[in-house]
Amino acid sequence: MSFLPPPSFPGFPGQPGQAGQPGPGQPGLTAPSSPPPEFIPQQSAVSPLAVDPGAIAGCLFRNTYIWLVNRNQFWFYPVFVGRTSVAGFQWNGRFWVYTGLSLESIQSFTCF
Repeated sequence: MSFLPPPSFPGFPGQPGQAGQPGPGQPGLTAPSSPPPEFIPQQSAVSPLAVDPGAIAGCLFRNTYIWLVNRNQFWFYPVFVGRTSVAGFQWNGRFWVYTGLSLESIQSFTCF
């Protein structure tokens, strides 16, 4: 399943801004100025059947550790939560990269 952002969300093909960067004039849509914490948190033994947009919205503009259903895991800094998706900055080990995720792809998360 591919991630499809809302039609007006900046930084995606066909929208203002370059790939990987939000469009101009979008307050709060800048990458964090520092790396995420150096530790990897423990994943909860109990995972929800689906990630609720309201739950992950509590992590907006906070360092968030994400575990995906495909077993990938990484630090994420969410800046937008939609009904079925979340967008923000993913830490690649060296710098923050703007990306989007389907909520269905997230197994669990924790924010700090």
